[in-house]
Amino acid sequence: MLDNNALHDRVKKILYSLTGITLSENKDIMIANRLHKLKRDTKYTGDIEELLKTIETEGNYQKEFINSFTTNKTHFFREDFHFTDLKDRVLPQFAKSGETIKMYCSASSTGEEPYSMAMTVLETAEELNKNIKATILATDIDTNVLQYAANGVYRYSKSSKEFPSWIKPQKYFKRRVQKNLASEEVLIKVKPELQKMCTFQVMNLNDPSYPYEKNQFDVIFCRNVLIYFSTVDQNKILRKLFNHLKIGGTLYLGHSENPHDLINFVQRIGQNIFIKTKELT
Repeated sequence: MLDNNALHDRVKKILYSLTGITLSENKDIMIANRLHKLKRDTKYTGDIEELLKTIETEGNYQKEFINSFTTNKTHFFREDFHFTDLKDRVLPQFAKSGETIKMYCSASSTGEEPYSMAMTVLETAEELNKNIKATILATDIDTNVLQYAANGVYRYSKSSKEFPSWIKPQKYFKRRVQKNLASEEVLIKVKPELQKMCTFQVMNLNDPSYPYEKNQFDVIFCRNVLIYFSTVDQNKILRKLFNHLKIGGTLYLGHSENPHDLINFVQRIGQNIFIKTKELT
């Protein structure tokens, strides 16, 4: 039987082979908890070593393994200065031109980020009294969170500070009656006009290539996901994404992430806001 160190090293190896995600040191408690979740979700009756072996050799339970070990921390309008930039700088150009803005949200988790993008579009259109045509493709490797996002139902606390002052949640959500929630909490569901703007799909950022056209997107959100990859793999992901961003398009990265090899191909205009100035050579 493997000791805990060997077992955890095996988990890290499987996770990297399937997703490219690199677990840092000092994750023993997290790994143990996720293994417990994996066994519960799969209803596997054998021991954990047998379960890992069937994942490695037979490919069974790979989806459940990935869903158990991916991190899904997010909330509406996280790092809201990016949405302010989208509202004030990017979207007015498309309101003026009438062209459809095509946006991509990677590692979209439970959907708060793409729905925040959609709310920003609708709010800007109302402010400018212009129609803005927009599509948002949101992807994640975790099938559970994608289903959650597609359903579009969230817990909302009346004391929540996650929405910026220029967004009134009641404009974009319907309240749902639900018993047994904390007194300050309600369930809210995104309205159809937000849902129809967003398409949710499974996609692995570690795949050798992505199923999109060259220069397909005007905006790419890739925030707070690169931190789960090694520096080498971060560069690979960014270069792949960059090929699908138009010249003049905007790349938004998380607060602790940087563009690495892209630095000579972008113009930095704000806090982790980058405009693509030329194609990669």
